[in-house]
Amino acid sequence: MSDSTDLPKSSSLSCSSLKPLSRALLAASAASLLAAGCATVVPGDRAYSMREQSAVKLPVKQPDAAEPVPDNVKIKPINAELIIEQFRKAQPPRPNASESALNGEGRRVAPTLPAPPDYKVGPGDILTIIVWDHPELTTPAGQYRSAEQSGTVVSENGTIFYPYVGVLPVAGKTTRQIRELLINKLSKYIEKAQIDVRMAAFRSQRVYVVGEVSKPGQQYITDIPMTVLEAVNLAGGFTQEADHSNVLLTRKGLTYRVDIQSMYDNGATEQNALLEAGDILNVSDRSFNKIFILGEVTKPGSLVMTKKRSTLAEALSDAGYISQDRSNPKWIYVMRGEGDTPELFHLDGSSPDAMLLADKFSLRPRDIIYVDTADVVRWNRVMTNILPTAQTLYQTSNARYPLFGGRQP
Repeated sequence: MSDSTDLPKSSSLSCSSLKPLSRALLAASAASLLAAGCATVVPGDRAYSMREQSAVKLPVKQPDAAEPVPDNVKIKPINAELIIEQFRKAQPPRPNASESALNGEGRRVAPTLPAPPDYKVGPGDILTIIVWDHPELTTPAGQYRSAEQSGTVVSENGTIFYPYVGVLPVAGKTTRQIRELLINKLSKYIEKAQIDVRMAAFRSQRVYVVGEVSKPGQQYITDIPMTVLEAVNLAGGFTQEADHSNVLLTRKGLTYRVDIQSMYDNGATEQNALLEAGDILNVSDRSFNKIFILGEVTKPGSLVMTKKRSTLAEALSDAGYISQDRSNPKWIYVMRGEGDTPELFHLDGSSPDAMLLADKFSLRPRDIIYVDTADVVRWNRVMTNILPTAQTLYQTSNARYPLFGGRQP
């Protein structure tokens, strides 16, 4: 009996301290959460430590280092000085006196390009050989036969057979050289032989055009030299998904990047290279030319740049602009990781006229745009996460215990 009477007393003393303990626990929990602040309990990204430099160390290529080293990158403000500097770097170099000349009116004219090499005959080509006044040596095309059908085919070993001459090596020679060779051989049988040698079909030299073109496949090189742009046009032109600035030319095991877009925009005709037999032309797609928009915008995600032409204002507009009720437009970041040294930029968009700077700031593929969160939104997110826990603790402190007759100790 003594145990049964002592139990409520000791339990009463223990339960009587439950309510103050729960309230103290609630207060302590709230105080600890608020003391920790937004640095630990706020969901989402935090940009407090990115006001002057990057919050984490990034791989940076130092001038005196062979490999990139971890370092914090300084943040550059997007202002008028930065826009002027970028505009100056984007201007194409002006030709000097050795690259161009002045005409009689004092205007610069384009430099003279070297003459393309003559076409060299190869195995599979078809020649048309005409010996004037000697029809027995000339196979007539006839009414129903084309020049290809009646021509002389260069064999796999690079030779042809011709009457009175026999087997004649012609691979690697031009039509003019073949004509002189035939005249020399036939001069023993024909006095003052008049011979004409023409190409009936070009089949020995080809290039391959693949990727984002309308009609990928092989293209034959003719006596008219083929350039990169001509090969693309013969393949039906670029598709809508083609990246004009990233055309890959593979030649003899080496791959080169050809920027056709710079030829369109800046007249960089040196990008329109002459193709050689066996070249592979791969037109890349523009899926790599993405920019990423994160943070407090209406439609975060990725956008594909059109011909690598996009500004910060255009990207924000395509993302539905910044969220008016959640964002802090004072802190808009552009993070660029391409190249040896990453770059971080900051735009203070708290004033509407700052969008004029944003419209002049050109983006590059793989740029990341981040819009920071407003302070009041961070506070509301903290409270949203605290309130369920606080409510649980409060309900626990007001609980009734049947062991004590349903009364609150």
